[in-house]
Parts: sequence; structure tokens; C-alpha cells
Amino acid sequence: MYPINDRQYLSICSEIANLLSVSLSSAKKKVEIQIAKKGSQTIEEKRQVAQDLLKLCKKDNEKKFSSSKILDKLMSALENESNFLTED
Repeated sequence: MYPINDRQYLSICSEIANLLSVSLSSAKKKVEIQIAKKGSQTIEEKRQVAQDLLKLCKKDNEKKFSSSKILDKLMSALENESNFLTED
């Protein structure tokens, strides 16, 4: 698939990247996969697919399912193990 250089499309992709805490190219790739699945041809259809994905990301972000929030939760230490160190 050739790169899409539409300003509005790229703006939507950058919002997706921000919400998912990933690079712009990763967000564009995620959108392009959805475009390929739906078989979108026109730029308007492609923008709509990107917009739908953005709405889904916003909904997941509100429900605390964003990747950065999940990683933060996984990286936090339990109270009783916060001073625990292993020796090599």
C-alpha cells in the first residue's frame, strides 16, 4: 500500500499515536491494516476508517485500557516488595 499524504488523515493518525503512546508510523500501519481489511478505496473512506479507530482508542483510553497505563500498572511494586533486591 502506498503512503497516504492527506493532512487530515495524518492528523487523525497522530492523535491515535498519542493515545496509544506509539510512533506515528506504527499508528499509520495500524490504520492501514484496518483499511486493507475493509477494502477502502477513496480517501474519504480511509479517513473514516482512521476516525473510527480513533474513536475506539479514545473509548479504550477512558476505560483505562491504554498501553501506557497498563505498563505503569505492571511496573509498580507491591508495598511489601518495594525494597526487595536480588543478588547476582
